[in-house]
Amino acid sequence: MMTSYACDLAAVCDAAARIAGVVHHTPVMTSETLDSRAGRRVFLKCENLQKVGAFKYRGASNAVRKLTVAQATRGVVTHSSGNHAQALALAARVRGIPAYIVMPKTAPAVKKAAVEGYGGIVTECEPNLAAREEAAAALVAKTGATLIPPFDHVDVIAGQGTAALELLEDVPDLDALVTPVGGGGLLAGCCIAAQGMKPTIRVFGAEPLGADDAARSKAKGEWQPQTAPNTIADGLLTSTGELTWPIIRDRVERVFTVSDDQIRAAMRFIWERMKLIVEPSGAVGVAVVLTDEFKAHADIGSVGIVISGGNVSLDKLYW
Repeated sequence: MMTSYACDLAAVCDAAARIAGVVHHTPVMTSETLDSRAGRRVFLKCENLQKVGAFKYRGASNAVRKLTVAQATRGVVTHSSGNHAQALALAARVRGIPAYIVMPKTAPAVKKAAVEGYGGIVTECEPNLAAREEAAAALVAKTGATLIPPFDHVDVIAGQGTAALELLEDVPDLDALVTPVGGGGLLAGCCIAAQGMKPTIRVFGAEPLGADDAARSKAKGEWQPQTAPNTIADGLLTSTGELTWPIIRDRVERVFTVSDDQIRAAMRFIWERMKLIVEPSGAVGVAVVLTDEFKAHADIGSVGIVISGGNVSLDKLYW
């Protein structure tokens, strides 16, 4: 008996058609030095070069463009302090509808300014999940806008999966795929897309050791919450969701963890040797592929890694 998931390959393909020409078909880049260090061919899907600097624009665009005209006129709501906030604000602006964004009052001023620059209407709240959800619910009740959460939403998951769809169109003979995992929208969507296109492909998650709920969940075979995350990879601090966790549980082979020092080293390598600005969360997949644990998979001749984003403050370098 086949398990039914919130998202399938058809939904990802529909999303790809819906957002074609709206999102960038981002480049795939390689490095002979990286291949040598990893012991295999490595292909980087550069979502740091996506609009708003992150893969999040894919899911946000798919969700916004899928709204009916009646829904769209009332706008969209989300709560996010990071890349999803900017992505949803821009996706809404492109469609010409309002975006109400709840952000914790402790969010960096540069991120708030970016959201407002894309036309988002920011409401500040206390820096905890309960306050964020309460403020978002109040905006939904007041405006009638549609709530589009950062990752646990079928249209968001399908949109994120288009990154893997493009990667396998460009590099069809990949043996494995690695993506970062926080809430799991990217990993779940890419897993569905990649295995739908190529059933033999192996899919792995990459996670900071200081925010390892997905790895713990995989090890126990049951969902484990994120409790006290502590990592420089600030895009990967959330727990997996009700829709994303079952896909990760059943379809992802393993979630590898890496330390912040390993993330810093990978990030610096990508900056210096490949001339790509990536954020810590975006470098986690490269850090994993450079570990001895991953190198032990000698049967993997080629691996694709989704570089999830490149939004860093250049006032603060990580090394």
